[in-house]
Amino acid sequence: MDKRDFVYIDIREPYAVSRFSKRFKEVLWETIDACSEIIILCVGTDRSTGDCLGPLVGQRLKTMENEVIRVYGTLDDPVHAKNLKETMEEIEYKYEKPFIIGIDACLGKTESIGCIVVEKGPVKPGAGVNKKLPPVGDIHVMGIVNVGGFMEYMILQNTRLSLVMKMAEIISAGISYNLIKLVIDKQEKAVSIKE
Repeated sequence: MDKRDFVYIDIREPYAVSRFSKRFKEVLWETIDACSEIIILCVGTDRSTGDCLGPLVGQRLKTMENEVIRVYGTLDDPVHAKNLKETMEEIEYKYEKPFIIGIDACLGKTESIGCIVVEKGPVKPGAGVNKKLPPVGDIHVMGIVNVGGFMEYMILQNTRLSLVMKMAEIISAGISYNLIKLVIDKQEKAVSIKE
C-alpha cells in the first residue's frame, strides 16, 4: 500500500474520531445512491488478534441494526475466509442492490501502523496473507494493524490488542454517527414527501 494514494487517519492523533467520521461521511455521500438497505460487512476472525478488527466493529454496530441497516460479521458470528463466499451469496439473495460497507484489517508499512483508510470501492480480504477471496463493498474501511511483507500469519497473531480495540472504537463511533444521520435524513424526506 502506497501512503500517497490514500487519506490516512492516525488513531493516535487528537480528534481521530472526528477526522475518521468526516472522511467516512465524504466517501459515503460521494458513493451512496438510492438503495433499500445498507450492509455493514465486517471481515475477520476472533481467533487472531490482528484479524479481529472486523468482528469487533461488527459487535459494536450490531445494536444499530434496523429495517435499513444490517450487520454481518461479529465476534459471535464472524465472516472470514471459509464463509465469505456463502455470506456474499446470502446477501445477494436477500437484498436487492444493497449498499455494502466492507471493513477489514490489513498489513502495511511500519509508518502506517495504527492508521485507518476509508476509500471508494471494495476491500480485498485476505490479500495481506495471499488468499484469493471475493472483493467486498461499495466503499471500504481498512485498519492497518501491523507491518506486512513477511510471516503474515505470525504478524497477525502478534498484533497488539489495544491497537485493534482503539481502531474498532473509532471506526464504530464514526460509522454509527453518520449512518444514524443518514437514516434520520431519509425518514424526514419520506415524511415530507407524504405531506
